Amino acid sequence: MSTQLSAGGADMTIDQENGCRISSLRVDGTELLRQGPHYGSFPMVPWCGRTGYGRFRDGAAVHQLPVNHPPHAIHGLGRDIAWRSAGATGTRASFYFDLADPWPYAGRVTQVFELAEDTLTLAMSVETYQDSFPAQAGWHPWFNRVLTHGGAEAQIAFDPAWQEERGEDLLPTGRRTDPGPGPWDDCFGMPGGVDVTLTWPGELELKVASRAEWVVVYDEQPEAVCVEPQSGPPNGLNTLPQLVTPVDPLEVSTTWTWRRLL
Repeated sequence: MSTQLSAGGADMTIDQENGCRISSLRVDGTELLRQGPHYGSFPMVPWCGRTGYGRFRDGAAVHQLPVNHPPHAIHGLGRDIAWRSAGATGTRASFYFDLADPWPYAGRVTQVFELAEDTLTLAMSVETYQDSFPAQAGWHPWFNRVLTHGGAEAQIAFDPAWQEERGEDLLPTGRRTDPGPGPWDDCFGMPGGVDVTLTWPGELELKVASRAEWVVVYDEQPEAVCVEPQSGPPNGLNTLPQLVTPVDPLEVSTTWTWRRLL
């Protein structure tokens, strides 16, 4: 089951059965996202990126998550399940799912999509009605490196305050370094909020913005580039836990804004 939204020259498809991901986002007929069941743009929740060896500690308790990308657990659970619709109009749709095993806590995740002629706003919340627990949320879009046959490759522009040093196990070491050149599979800190611009010269400019302070940039594959705003760094359930409580949900949003360069 999929949901279609349209506004002006923008059209998108949400595949709620396949992780409530955006399976297509077209601007004036041009597809922005890499196609395929594992791509598009998917939510990362209730954790983002890698959780080291699938384990995280909450107080005295140590929890084991499925190791779905050995030796780590990666990108959460939301991308692998069906979500339920909470209503839709022509330009807005919302969905939810209830957290359950193998996540050790009860709760609910809600995701809202709002499409306008030149913007897309995504919002996600994680709630608990019982015990508090650490969580993260964010998005993993796969933007096509080339939009049209023979077109120029996407250029990435951003000005992070630091880069998280990666260890041999691909987890952040806890050391912050000056941002280095790509290609990247790296997490960056942007304490003023995520602000990354993708430019396909002569075709399109797209800005990814968020009040979240962390972004992973991944451009090691020839087909796509990923700009992933998220509420905390990889392995953050262990290193920078953000508690979801009955009175304080985790809330995060991102807005993509585009303009034609023709």
